[in-house]
Amino acid sequence: MNSLPNTAPRRNLVLYFQVHQPQRLSNMRFFDIGSGNTCFDEEGNRNIVQRIARECYLPANDILLKMIRKHPNIRVAFSLSGVIIDQFDDYAPEVLDSFRALAATGAVEFLSETCYHSLACMMPGKEFEEQVLSHAEKVYEHFGVRPTVFRNTELIYNDEIGRRVSRLGFLGIMADGVEKVLGDRSPNHVFHHPDQELKILLRNYRLSDDIAFRFMEGGKPLTAEKYVSWLNALPHEDQVVNLAMDYETFGEHHKKETGIFKFMEDLLSRLAKSRSFEMTTPSQVIRVTESHSVLNVPHLISWADQERDLSAWLGNDMQRDAFDTLAGLECDIKNIDDNETIAQWRNLQTSDHFYYMSTKKGSDGMVHSYFSPYASPYEAFINYMNVLTDFSMRVQILKAGKIDHSVSVKMAIDQWPQSMGSRMTMMATH
Repeated sequence: MNSLPNTAPRRNLVLYFQVHQPQRLSNMRFFDIGSGNTCFDEEGNRNIVQRIARECYLPANDILLKMIRKHPNIRVAFSLSGVIIDQFDDYAPEVLDSFRALAATGAVEFLSETCYHSLACMMPGKEFEEQVLSHAEKVYEHFGVRPTVFRNTELIYNDEIGRRVSRLGFLGIMADGVEKVLGDRSPNHVFHHPDQELKILLRNYRLSDDIAFRFMEGGKPLTAEKYVSWLNALPHEDQVVNLAMDYETFGEHHKKETGIFKFMEDLLSRLAKSRSFEMTTPSQVIRVTESHSVLNVPHLISWADQERDLSAWLGNDMQRDAFDTLAGLECDIKNIDDNETIAQWRNLQTSDHFYYMSTKKGSDGMVHSYFSPYASPYEAFINYMNVLTDFSMRVQILKAGKIDHSVSVKMAIDQWPQSMGSRMTMMATH
């Protein structure tokens, strides 16, 4: 006897990728402070971006474009930080062209975030809003679209961030589906903010991490067939499955030799032909899907580490000291009103710099160590504070109107406030 056809409505599946590389810092020793060296390692950043472009961005985009042309029902979303867009512009314009080709298909949505992939949501005032609006303009400039869905740095979220994002006009926000806010509810639904017209899409972190972190678990690559079987086993009442990971998963974190690109192509093909799932973009889901329930998130959550809070970036005294010192420059920076200085200050806000200073142990510590260019979190802190001290000196000199950008600040070291002496002495002893 023939089996009955599958008449259950297809569920939504959102696949979105974070694309980001920080502006890595120059290696600045204590005695380099005031020498006129640049804060950022331009040559190193160029080499890293061009290498990852070859290994990840270009081949992954080629596969995605080919699959969209073969299966026009494929839908994917990207969140490109403003930092990586600027680096593509400077070092790998062919990557921007490949993202524009994807945008032209109409099958790809671009999300908004903070322009500098920063922790600006933790700063007082309107720095967060300024960076979000700046990023939206950058996305429009390069891809001709204005984002309607927001994804904060590292999926950092709480009710107050939701309010701020809603007031900026966004219709939805992405967050992580962590148990401490969900209770016994599934993350595979559309939720809404307790007092704003803002819908919330939650990442299914287990299924996302099966690709991002467990693709080669046990020494064998995950197959698309097995992965789709896990998706098909989800309860039929689930409305939407949100899968999110770093785009660098494909070709950078998992090299081509692991079969990751074959997995990507096979997965897209199977999802495009699926009778159980329909690939959709975040804005499509938000428009057509009713909210399941209110999601109250009084405390900050993120997608990082086992705690899924802000401890990955602000969990120890070094991280908090570095962040507070940087934030304390805001008034002087904005009173100077110099675009180059503001951009440098905001690049110093990028979350990666604080991530490298984490002193966590165990599996979380291993992940932090994998991504860090430093031998230890203490070296990351020392280098960051040396760079920040050098930058602060430049700011004070500009504030006083004593010399121009192009003139070495070395001439003004003797005028630097004595209050910095204790910090500089501490760095010199490491």
